Amino acid sequence: MDSVLERIGELGIVPVVKLGDPGEALGLGKALLAADLPVAEVTFRTPAAEESIRVLASQVPELLVGAGTVLSTEQADRAIGAGARFIVAPGLNPRVVEHCLGRGVTVIPGVDSATQIETALEMGLAALKFFPAEASGGVEKIKALSAPFADVRFVPTGGITPSNMSGYLDLPQVLAVGGSWMVKQELLASGSFAEVTRLAREAVLSMLGFKVRHVGINEASPERARESADAFAELFGFRVREASGSYFLDPAIEILKRPGRGERGHLAVETSSMRRATAYLLRRGFRLLPDGGASPGVEPDFAYLEREISGFAIHLLKR
Repeated sequence: MDSVLERIGELGIVPVVKLGDPGEALGLGKALLAADLPVAEVTFRTPAAEESIRVLASQVPELLVGAGTVLSTEQADRAIGAGARFIVAPGLNPRVVEHCLGRGVTVIPGVDSATQIETALEMGLAALKFFPAEASGGVEKIKALSAPFADVRFVPTGGITPSNMSGYLDLPQVLAVGGSWMVKQELLASGSFAEVTRLAREAVLSMLGFKVRHVGINEASPERARESADAFAELFGFRVREASGSYFLDPAIEILKRPGRGERGHLAVETSSMRRATAYLLRRGFRLLPDGGASPGVEPDFAYLEREISGFAIHLLKR
């Protein structure tokens, strides 16, 4: 999988943008950066698309900019010339696909059937837009198509909303989803970029699904750990379960028999996707320790942040 697709997979959500005025582009780009969602697919459905892509590519270089609704090789050339790093099409047009591949640009054509997927595979494509997602059968249709096409990764677009987004992103066959609810044209036209940031950030955090699983408390010895566990059990009626290195108490306390990571202990935070969460934390300036418990190239089941917060190590876990 090429670097652009890898990046899209890490981001998980691709805002699909219809811009009516290139003057809106810079505000949009800054709003998405502020939301920790540095990607935009600018659709070629308005005369402003080409210049908007040029503004974003030149003035917001941190943003991964692509062009959507590309219907011809001429549009593809205009988009690429303006700085688009990927091309998205609503359907599978072999001429457009071959043209983009010939130019060395990532292309994600739309499909909704097994026949179209076979054609795309013959052309050497690894990721495909599933469009229109909800009208074409949604999550269940992707599951059905993935049975014979296990190596294909999909970018469902069309009818994706905050309420159904997670159902798609939970599928291992889904690279990312495309949606427009956080970048509606009326928000851009009215200059409501703070609202764009709020909606986009809300989408990112919803996708990642961060939730505290348990608090780990360091104790100096197995005896002290047992005393603490018994005290919690006596006071609150928590059930005690002994493990090799700690005691677990319902609902969310772990008492370590020996001092573990962190000055005081650790906070275990679970996420829907270690891959996307790791990329998000790196964008936020948090480095992870390189002991995530997985083979090279395999998504880890856990990781620790390099930095402690309030004396607690942060233990990131896959839900």
